[in-house]
Amino acid sequence: MNFVLHGYPVSSGITVGSAHLVSTARLEVAHYEVAPEAIEAEVARFDAAHAAAQAAGDREAMAATARDLRYWSTRLSTAELVRVPADGDHVHFGSTVTIEREDGRRQTYRIVGEDEADPAKGSVSFVSPLACSLVGKGVGDTVKVAGADAEIVAIG
Repeated sequence: MNFVLHGYPVSSGITVGSAHLVSTARLEVAHYEVAPEAIEAEVARFDAAHAAAQAAGDREAMAATARDLRYWSTRLSTAELVRVPADGDHVHFGSTVTIEREDGRRQTYRIVGEDEADPAKGSVSFVSPLACSLVGKGVGDTVKVAGADAEIVAIG
């Protein structure tokens, strides 16, 4: 499932531009979980850090952790569920895409929100140049990746 912050348009399940999207694969019995794990973890981390700063009487740390806690709490509270199309023919937010580079290397990436992106682990932000070149394309299409051509060989 995918999320988008209030106030940003979603067109056919693909959001392009400056929208903040995050995804999660967890599904509860009766409903989709609304809070992505990555954001929940940040809220918990800054909440604990803020409590520790308060206990220590560290005003500078309290101000810094309060600011970060407000930021992550707002991101968590404004996340909104957006269903991604079942279209496996085209790349969209949430897709897992395998590309083959000119030198024969195959690489697989999942297009995710900015908070979840970790290219070393195979996830790229939907606003990254790689993801932007892939979105809307299909198997067999060629895209530019780091200045060289790459072919989309699989979409999941």
